[in-house]
Amino acid sequence: MGTTNQTLPFFTQFLRFKAQYSDLQTLTLFVVANSAVDAYLVMLALVAAAASAAAAIVYLAHKGNVRDNWFAVCQQFDSFCERISGSLIGFFSAMAVLLLLVLLSAFALARR
Repeated sequence: MGTTNQTLPFFTQFLRFKAQYSDLQTLTLFVVANSAVDAYLVMLALVAAAASAAAAIVYLAHKGNVRDNWFAVCQQFDSFCERISGSLIGFFSAMAVLLLLVLLSAFALARR
C-alpha cells in the first residue's frame, strides 16, 4: 500500500494525472495503523517464542529426562524452581496482555 502510485497521461504527454496512496488520508491512516499492528504482532511472536523455550526448560527442570541424562533439579533446588515457574507465569501473562493490546488496537481501527 505504501508504494502504490500511478501516472496517466491526459490529452498530451506533458499533462499528466498522478495518483498516490498519500493523496487519500484514509489510505495513509491504513498504512500507519497496519505498521503499528504488525509491531505488536512481532512483539507477541517474540514473547511466545521465549515463553515456549522457557516452558520446555522448566518442564525438564521439574520432570527431567532419564534417557538423555537430564536429571530433575527441582528435587534439590526448590526455591530455584519456584522462581523459574513464577517467571514463566509472568511470560505467559505478558503474552496475554500483548494479545489483548493487539485485539484492542484491531477493534479500535475497525470502528473508524
